[in-house]
Amino acid sequence: MSNQNNLVNLDDLHMSDEQLFAHVDHSNLESEKITAPRYSYWKSVFRVFFRKRVNIVILSIFAVILLFTYIYPLTVNYDPFKNLMDSTAKHLLPSKAIERFGSSIEWILGTGASGQSTFDAVWFGSRISVTMAFICAAINLTVGVVIGAVWGFSKKVDIVMMEVYNIIGNVPYILFISVLVLIFSAGFWTMVFALTITGWLGIAYFIRTQVIIIRDREYNLASRCLGTPITRIAVKNILPFMTSVIVTLAATEIPSYISYEVFLSYIGMGMSDMSLGRLIYQAENAMLTPGWQFEFWSPVAVASIITIVLYVVGQNLGDASDPRTHM
Repeated sequence: MSNQNNLVNLDDLHMSDEQLFAHVDHSNLESEKITAPRYSYWKSVFRVFFRKRVNIVILSIFAVILLFTYIYPLTVNYDPFKNLMDSTAKHLLPSKAIERFGSSIEWILGTGASGQSTFDAVWFGSRISVTMAFICAAINLTVGVVIGAVWGFSKKVDIVMMEVYNIIGNVPYILFISVLVLIFSAGFWTMVFALTITGWLGIAYFIRTQVIIIRDREYNLASRCLGTPITRIAVKNILPFMTSVIVTLAATEIPSYISYEVFLSYIGMGMSDMSLGRLIYQAENAMLTPGWQFEFWSPVAVASIITIVLYVVGQNLGDASDPRTHM
């Protein structure tokens, strides 16, 4: 009974049939469109990355490291030889240094052989080492990824590059770097040159292997049939699918350059600049002297923390860059 009362008499609306009823056109093209939310790749990457709280903690540590590496040295007037003539200021433990110079952050790691602040020296050295690592990684990854993509897609390039790789790739990398450092002056750009002259080759070979896996898929075969240049196929069709691989490579490359620099400096073949490796090399004797070990282990600990944090951040970002984790 109530339903009958709710019925509307169309005559009461005083509208014509044309006004009441309209013809709807059918479009095959519109019917095939799929309504879906807009997808942003990098937005999805960062959503997956920040989903884990441990990544937020590690990224915070990484931000603090960058702050002390690049900002802190700009706020202090560091002079490694300021207390050189003061014998009472040398090789002090943190407690003795604070007692001698007053409560300040620059004395929390004690003093070194010249009476300098070990804390300041460590972060000035970190700036040199980290900057060198970032520059080397940028050069090697750029050259290695581009050449590796073309190498894996072109059989003619593959024949030539495999011979180059078989010859150069079998020479120990650390030996090659050591020879170049001995031939040229042991400076910052010499170290960059030594680490990048052949450092891209291993990355290029790895990218070549990954490209071979996906180069013969249907969409790439279709692009080749349409006459698309190989370089364009490599850049547009292949490299975007390898973002997570490239990020993971960066995660391993950046810390490795710091490790190379520290090792070469420790054996006396590193940079002449006051890098982390140079600090460790100069404090080598302090490691064996009772009461002086703190000035040796301070740069060692900072170098270890920097490399571990860089590696973990890169690895977790590489995992988040994998589209399969965006489901």
